[in-house]
Amino acid sequence: MDELDAVLMRLAQAPVPSGLEGIEAQVMARIASRPAVRVGAGIGAMTIAAALIMGMVGAGMPAKQASAASLSPLGPVSPLAPSTLLLGAP
Repeated sequence: MDELDAVLMRLAQAPVPSGLEGIEAQVMARIASRPAVRVGAGIGAMTIAAALIMGMVGAGMPAKQASAASLSPLGPVSPLAPSTLLLGAP
């Protein structure tokens, strides 16, 4: 670990390379010069309409009625008993 500490100390005390002097300003200038890409209002409206229609269709379809099975772990027939789970039948 001492070697790593020594290398990191030398790196921290080393001067900044001249190529990195104005890099932050250059990056910010390139970001500012690029125009923002905008999606047309038509595509956004179509996406919203499609999501709304899918939600309405999904909410309107009746779901299959589900019934809960009675789980009594100490009863005579338990669907969670190891014999039921391994063999398929009690």
